[in-house]
Amino acid sequence: MGKIIFEACVESIDSAIAAEIAGADRIELCSDLEIGGITPSYGLIKSATEKLSIPVNVLIRPRGGDFVYSEQEFEVMKRDILLCRDSGVNGIVIGILLGNNTIDKERTFELIDIAQPMSITFHRAFDETVSPIEALETLINLKVDRLLTSGQTTDAYSGKDTIKKLVDYAKDRIIIMPGGGVNESNIAEIIKYTGVKEIHGSARTKNQNGLGNSFSKEKLTSMLKAIKN
Repeated sequence: MGKIIFEACVESIDSAIAAEIAGADRIELCSDLEIGGITPSYGLIKSATEKLSIPVNVLIRPRGGDFVYSEQEFEVMKRDILLCRDSGVNGIVIGILLGNNTIDKERTFELIDIAQPMSITFHRAFDETVSPIEALETLINLKVDRLLTSGQTTDAYSGKDTIKKLVDYAKDRIIIMPGGGVNESNIAEIIKYTGVKEIHGSARTKNQNGLGNSFSKEKLTSMLKAIKN
């Protein structure tokens, strides 16, 4: 299988530290995963970059819901990126669409420009686009480093055929990273079937009190064992 980069999606400093100890290669830091994730607090960002030795990528998303943003929301995103850049963050995770569900090229370019030299991941807003190959070509032309996608379905396993097509089309021009519903029982098959070199997971389990989900170091360890043995 070769070396696989595992990106752990977490929403607390304790989870981030636990993920690094368990063997995660990179962190995607966010808050409020119950609504798909939003930008974490400045304090969480600073704590993560100071305490972790693995790269930290930060989600830039001002609210839940769709990926069409007002001018005021876009300004918030730009300010958050500047804070990340000044805080030792490795990369940012972004996604902006137009009302017709195509990628907002102008705004994406603007965010990439002010984010330099941080790495750029385009998130699962991609899965809402009407033409995945056209959208992928747009991201390649914008020099986005990485695409996080579930293959335009609810989870990466169900979308593995589309993910494989994206990998084959992209060649080495952009990293394709599956995410969404990745767990210890399907992670190895997703990687083998699609040929990806990076994968994204949140390793979450239901809380014992039945209220929501939380990060599980044990689940992450099982996922890593499935791909690193």
